[in-house]
Amino acid sequence: MTYVAGFLTPVPNGNKQAYIESARKAWPLFKEYGALQIMETWGDQVPAGEHTDFRQAVALEDGETVCFSWMIWPDKESHDRCGASMATDPRWQEMDMPFDGKRMMWGSFTPIFEDKA
Repeated sequence: MTYVAGFLTPVPNGNKQAYIESARKAWPLFKEYGALQIMETWGDQVPAGEHTDFRQAVALEDGETVCFSWMIWPDKESHDRCGASMATDPRWQEMDMPFDGKRMMWGSFTPIFEDKA
């Protein structure tokens, strides 16, 4: 079964195009390390919650939008190998980060149910 990495990122609205270009530039490198699929999304309906929500999770500020993204990996090993490469492959250092990485959230997940239409 596959392995999934998920991300929440606060992006300044003025950096939307730069964020898209950054994702496009990084994708070939992720693919080279084994990623099967990427999905980058720009917040459309991100309501405020009573107890917690996506906005609070990234300390969203005025003029920013929450982006929700995920990558599908063939297995945990491929994902971990890519993660380790970020300290050794200089190409990662060439990537732009048009957002505040300190407020980015991420995690990795083992699927427990998967289906397709």
